[in-house]
Amino acid sequence: MAMHNPLHPGEFIKEIYVQPFALSARQVAANLKVSPSTFNRLLNGESNVSPEMALRLSKVLGRSPESWLAMQGQYDLWHAKKKVDLQGMKKLMLSAVE
Repeated sequence: MAMHNPLHPGEFIKEIYVQPFALSARQVAANLKVSPSTFNRLLNGESNVSPEMALRLSKVLGRSPESWLAMQGQYDLWHAKKKVDLQGMKKLMLSAVE
C-alpha cells in the first residue's frame, strides 16, 4: 500500500527518538560516530540515509539497516512521483531472444 507523504527518516528520528527521550543531537551524533552537523543535516531532511548511515542508525537506535533504507526509498519515491512527468512514455514490447 502506498504511503501518503511519508516522513523523511530524519523527521522520524526526531519524532520517535530525539524528542520523546530528550536526546541531544550532539549525543546521538557522538554515538553514531558522525559530526553533529552531519546528524543535524539528516534530522532537517537536508541529507539522506546512506547505506553506511543505515548501519550506524541500526546499531545506535535499532531497527534493521534495510528498514532505514526502505524508509528513505519510500520518501524519495513519493517525492519523485510528484515531480517526474511520465506523460507520453510507452512501455517497450520486449520478447525473449532465442
